Amino acid sequence: MILDISPALNASIAVWPADTPLTREVLLEIARGASVTLSTLRATVHLGAHADAPSHYENGAPDIASRSLTYYVGECEVMRVPVERGGVITPAMLPREPSAPRVLFATGTFPDPGAFNRDFAALSPALVDHLHAAGAILAGIDTPSVDPFASKELAAHQRFLAHDMAILEGLVLEGVAEGHYELIALPLRLEGFDASPVRAVLRRLPGAG
Repeated sequence: MILDISPALNASIAVWPADTPLTREVLLEIARGASVTLSTLRATVHLGAHADAPSHYENGAPDIASRSLTYYVGECEVMRVPVERGGVITPAMLPREPSAPRVLFATGTFPDPGAFNRDFAALSPALVDHLHAAGAILAGIDTPSVDPFASKELAAHQRFLAHDMAILEGLVLEGVAEGHYELIALPLRLEGFDASPVRAVLRRLPGAG
């Protein structure tokens, strides 16, 4: 069974304030007599479920096309954390020690992909360090950012950079049971870009709990 943990991308999906919303321009349409339907998409690359590139938070760092796909495919653990809106997840809040190289955090603090709320939960820098020490190479979250909305220092992003870890944001984890899965969340090979939307899916691993 495949679980889709990506929000639907349409004109109603919320984007970061002042970022570029999704629009579709229809150039040709079969219903209007054309031989094909042809359309143009315009949007931020930080759209829905997406992978941040290091170049998003460090000048001169690798773009998303340069990132190894190894980060985005393989065993992961979904962990549900009871964190308050506007709070940050610390190591002490984890229900158990991470036991997979990729960890996805379900917070429930960004419940509607079509309505941007600024008081979503984020990750503490200490948690990123803790995940790295546990062997994690990627962390994901069901909010628009691993840092709080008002953060300018992007302290969590900077710890990801220091440990060469990958980031997934904007996941939809409502209704996904905790446990171990195979994650597949491949970014597009966008040269020079600071992020890429992904179609993030989970497959249950045989015998996983």
